[in-house]
Amino acid sequence: MSKGLIFFCCACAILLFTIINLSVGPIISKTIGKSWGIDNCKYLSDVCDESTDSGDELKYGDEWNRDECNNKKGMHDMEYTSFIFNAVIGFVCGLLGLLHLFDLKKEFVSKTGLIGLGCGIVGFIFSFVYVILNGIVYTSYYTTDNPNTNSMYKRDSDGVFAEKKGTNFECIYFDSQYNTHALMAKYSDLIQKQYNYDKDLVKSYATINSNCKKNPNICENTNGKLLASDYPGCDKLYASGYNEYIGITNKDISDRFLTTLLLSLFVCLANIGLAIFGFLLFRTPGEF
Repeated sequence: MSKGLIFFCCACAILLFTIINLSVGPIISKTIGKSWGIDNCKYLSDVCDESTDSGDELKYGDEWNRDECNNKKGMHDMEYTSFIFNAVIGFVCGLLGLLHLFDLKKEFVSKTGLIGLGCGIVGFIFSFVYVILNGIVYTSYYTTDNPNTNSMYKRDSDGVFAEKKGTNFECIYFDSQYNTHALMAKYSDLIQKQYNYDKDLVKSYATINSNCKKNPNICENTNGKLLASDYPGCDKLYASGYNEYIGITNKDISDRFLTTLLLSLFVCLANIGLAIFGFLLFRTPGEF
């Protein structure tokens, strides 16, 4: 396969993957993060600087709010920037490569290679930054601004959030006193069945003692332990609120994050290929 054909294929791959990203991106599609781009992170940063808290109280309080705002806003901006820029890169470099494959304007091959080199480097940087921010938001934060998806407390595949051990119930996802965020289902968790409609889970919930169905927020400010005597007849505590009308909105959100994350990784690789073969064409334009 010639260098020119590989250059053209890299450009086409960038364009194809980016078109898919533009159609499924969680922010561009308005599925999530409608306010992220205009959130006042500077205010939260000032609040953090002036906070009198310390230790975990500061880490999981004001610092968490500041970092969450910055990361979500950064992802919002980079989703638009990287997707639009890569779409332009793929189209322009693909068109130039196609012209040269048909033996048109072959005298401009070296310039095309130089364009591919520059665009590939910039495209890789934008895509890689987006991948990092997407990964951070996807695995660290949870939804608070989507009217169709309320913030959800974590539970296992059966809906359990606490198990009986001796004279206490221990909250499975408890981390530390101030880290209430550990109790929440992150965007990466929302793909699982317990946060979406599941026929078998609906049936199993119908057979559970109502006394064993509780709001997982009872794990907050309890050091992760609950008195077993307060929940007679229960070996496990199940998250209340699961119902058959929940739909698959949560899975859709998680799928969009994951899809754009993976496709952006492929775009990164394609940009590397574009830059490498652009450089080779710049050095030896006669080998197109």
